[in-house]
Amino acid sequence: MPKVIHLRGKCIGCAVCAEMQPELWCMSKKDGKATLLHASSKRDIFVLVVDDLILDRTLVIAKACPVNIIKIS
Repeated sequence: MPKVIHLRGKCIGCAVCAEMQPELWCMSKKDGKATLLHASSKRDIFVLVVDDLILDRTLVIAKACPVNIIKIS
């Protein structure tokens, strides 16, 4: 299963991920950064296993991120 990796500490809060895929992303009211919902985390690195049904859309979002902090492995 593919994993979405979000380097949240480097997020600039552009909100492109939350706008394009609100079922996986939301914007924090506390610090204005994107949050990968239901992800496990170690420090500022968040990881979520996703199924193939949403993988294509998530790849588009990863490419749309202006600071390239969304990775798929």
